Amino acid sequence: MLGNAKLAAFVSARDRATAKKFYGDTLGLTLVHEDDYAAVFDCNGTTLRVSLVKDLVPQNFTVLGWNVANIETTAQAMIAKGITFERVRGLEQDALGIWSPVPGVKVAWFKDPDGNWLSIAQH
Repeated sequence: MLGNAKLAAFVSARDRATAKKFYGDTLGLTLVHEDDYAAVFDCNGTTLRVSLVKDLVPQNFTVLGWNVANIETTAQAMIAKGITFERVRGLEQDALGIWSPVPGVKVAWFKDPDGNWLSIAQH
């Protein structure tokens, strides 16, 4: 039923200006629309709606992730933009914060200003 429909992703934020700066300026997503309820970004053809909320309790798991061609290069560029990668207790992560659970798979986590867990991965 939805196999041919285009996916839209959602994440919540408390402050519009902070969210716009992070998702637009820091992560490099293109702002395509704003309304009273959200800032909407284009994420390589996928709509990311950053919904504005009064209260937010961030989850302890990844809510959004990006597949990248080279995780090391991407992580270094993100660090240069001020992003800090999370250290997860019990996981062996390299100096950049990248974890390789199995050969050929790499992942690193970071948080947005509201504490939402985001990730980059290479498969």
